[in-house]
Amino acid sequence: MNIFNVISILGGLSMFLFGMRMMGDGLKESSSGTLKKAMEKLTSTPVKAFLTGLVMTALIQSSTATIVITAGLVGAGIIPLGQSLGIIIGANVGTTVTGQIIRLLDLNASGASFLQFLKPSTLAPLAMIIGIILIMGKKFKGSDKAGRIIIGFGILFSGLLNMTDAVSGLTETGIIEQLFSRLGENPLIGYLIGAGVAFVLQSSSATIGILQAFSTSGQLTFGGIYAVLVGIYLGDCVTTAIVCNIGAKPDAKRVGVVNILFNLSESVLVLAAVTIIHKIGLLDGIWNSTIHSGGIANTNTIFNLACAILLFPALKSYEKLSRRIVKDEPETAGKYDELLDALNPVFFSTPALAFARCYDALLAMYGAARANIERAFTLVSQYDEKIALQIEEDENNIDIMADRVSNYLIQISTHISSPVHVEIMNHYYSGITEFERLGDHALNIAEIAGDMNKNGVAFSESAGEELAVLQDLINTILDYTHEAFEKRDLAAARHIEPLEEVVDDMVSVLNDNHLERLREGLCSVYAGTEFLNLLSEIERISDICSNVGVATVARVQPEMMHQVHDYVSMLHSGRDETFNHEYQQAHDRYFALLKR
Repeated sequence: MNIFNVISILGGLSMFLFGMRMMGDGLKESSSGTLKKAMEKLTSTPVKAFLTGLVMTALIQSSTATIVITAGLVGAGIIPLGQSLGIIIGANVGTTVTGQIIRLLDLNASGASFLQFLKPSTLAPLAMIIGIILIMGKKFKGSDKAGRIIIGFGILFSGLLNMTDAVSGLTETGIIEQLFSRLGENPLIGYLIGAGVAFVLQSSSATIGILQAFSTSGQLTFGGIYAVLVGIYLGDCVTTAIVCNIGAKPDAKRVGVVNILFNLSESVLVLAAVTIIHKIGLLDGIWNSTIHSGGIANTNTIFNLACAILLFPALKSYEKLSRRIVKDEPETAGKYDELLDALNPVFFSTPALAFARCYDALLAMYGAARANIERAFTLVSQYDEKIALQIEEDENNIDIMADRVSNYLIQISTHISSPVHVEIMNHYYSGITEFERLGDHALNIAEIAGDMNKNGVAFSESAGEELAVLQDLINTILDYTHEAFEKRDLAAARHIEPLEEVVDDMVSVLNDNHLERLREGLCSVYAGTEFLNLLSEIERISDICSNVGVATVARVQPEMMHQVHDYVSMLHSGRDETFNHEYQQAHDRYFALLKR
């Protein structure tokens, strides 16, 4: 053995891990929407949850990702802890799929030319050729993602082949034979080595892949590696539990604890069963026999599947034990605590889930700001100190949500590369700013009402009637704004701009009318000043709604992203017949109400 063998093994390992990461990330990114829907809906029974965990882990090639996402969904209150337990067991079985793919190393292509295409030595370059064609060739929706997934698959097998070649060079030295024969003599050492390597690599699939590469030396036996396999289960789940605990609520932490409890039970069960069966002589035929890649994959699958079946009835016991280990936190009275707790770092590996939590918080921000605007208008006509305090409290909540969502988006930004995800992030950033400003203007209106109440000032009857018409128009705009953002509704977004123009016209007319009342002595100077301040706040609210509408149009039609100014200018210059028609209709309707 020399330094060059070590470099070859480590180089092959690096390629293997990178290929697995590249393939897994691509699969997670392309399937994140499916993953979210499945894990939210298909967990109504333990069996459904088990199958969901199995299929999703096989899909994204990572039990850690599946369980961490599950912990996030539990912490966000989307699925209860009890329904998540089946996913955990399913994820542990699903992770064995990678080993079954790698077993293609054992494929014997002699006598069948078509089988040669399934050998890693052919699959690796073939996958990379197809992947680069998809990335650099004629583009279609999802071609880049598909190309990265396939290239990752090719790199994975290239690394595996590199490790295999390096290991074959070590076979003659006798080192591998000595190493694994000693593991067979001491299962505890094998167990600890498996756990340690899986913990360092943060992947059971990768660790088993390495073991499968070493099997090509012909020196591995069942008796030498079964304990290593069992140790891998524990090492991988410790990493998962650590990630589940980062900034998590108690139920999310319990998901990680249940995963450890299950894998500890699996370890005890397998070690005890293998020991007993070996003692009575039922394993003598395979104990010292050479085990290859396929045998390792099958052993791994049998261990996980058998333990899943045997331990499945104990799910409720695991849940009870996890509740004893992880205590509940004191209840908090925060109105939006659940939404803010859902902004969990565990979703960063699956951006669609992270953005979904931001979306929920943004809708809550808009709802709070909209409710505050309505409350503030009631204070203008009839002041109530309790309502004013409620507006102030919800304004603080809006500011807190804005800060939390903004910081969360900053953290997400380092985990995304897809143009679609970048567009979503930019849209949500603008939403944070606009919704926070809506809340600010609601507070300003409430403060105007408070000053008027303090000084015993009220608007004239005609001023109050004019404000009622303007308020009706603003409420219509706010309805369209909510619909546009919530549903990405293009039609609703396009309704906003003509109505915003009518607001500008009406504010101008109301301003003139009020100056006329001042000249005639029908309104005091102080009331006149507050009336003009109120009109200014209302006009700014309509401007914010206009910004949200235009941002929604750009979100639905990305080709307009860099033409927003031209789009708005085109509308206001009268070059869009639909805009002109809607503007005239709204103008006639609301000015008729104003005259009445």
